[in-house]
Amino acid sequence: MLVTDKVSADAPPRIAGPRLAPETTDYSSLAQAFATLGVEEDCEWALANYKRAVIEFTRQFAARRLVEIGGGRDPLFDRQEINDLGVDMTINDISPRELAVLPPGYHKACFDIAGDASPLAEFRGNFDFAFSRMVFEHVSDGQRAWTNLYELLAPDGVALIYVPTLYAFPFVMNWLLPDKFAAKIVKALYKNRTDDEDPVFPARYSWCFTDARLTNMLSAIGYREVFVQPFYGHGYYKIVPAIHKIQLWFADAARRHDWRPFTSFAYIAVRK
Repeated sequence: MLVTDKVSADAPPRIAGPRLAPETTDYSSLAQAFATLGVEEDCEWALANYKRAVIEFTRQFAARRLVEIGGGRDPLFDRQEINDLGVDMTINDISPRELAVLPPGYHKACFDIAGDASPLAEFRGNFDFAFSRMVFEHVSDGQRAWTNLYELLAPDGVALIYVPTLYAFPFVMNWLLPDKFAAKIVKALYKNRTDDEDPVFPARYSWCFTDARLTNMLSAIGYREVFVQPFYGHGYYKIVPAIHKIQLWFADAARRHDWRPFTSFAYIAVRK
């Protein structure tokens, strides 16, 4: 069942036209847009620069109707930042409870990006730009999620999805371990990961790859352009310096040789 609260009393009005002026350069490809970011294929760069990447893509592609998939209680942008961007932003989540925690004033849309497509019907073709961070690894059917995302995008619409990837060892373990046991490990390592502050959701890693399997699947859905930016390394072994040093050495080797099976994160960009 679809639950929406898209126009609450204190939410900003829907904008009637674009308020973001496009850049003077015509970026004909996602690769060219990525080139403006000065990407470093390191996990820390990915974490520190995702918000900047979303802003840059919004500007480069002159997007005005945005949706954050799985934004829930913790959207990437606050209300003032949305106003500064001059865009119409919708925050999506599968859980009404998560959206209820969201501060007043946001446009909200409650649906499962990987579920039945019928609840998404009223949003079909509504968005110029969709983005999400650390969400698509939690869906049970990644192919359906990407298919539904395709339907949400307007013609020429762009999406930028930030995910952890297989087969980085910590994510393989998270994938294989029972959900309750994996959640206990995360909560033990990160004290802020509580049900009230930052819940731990089961991870499925469906289609969380960076190799040709992913690009072929996305092209088959109908995306006319696909660009996968890989990142290497992670910080999960910092508490054990000797192992962390080995991990850094291996991540550097994987980066230099473009060993895609050993990426740890990715920005996955598509264009309808």
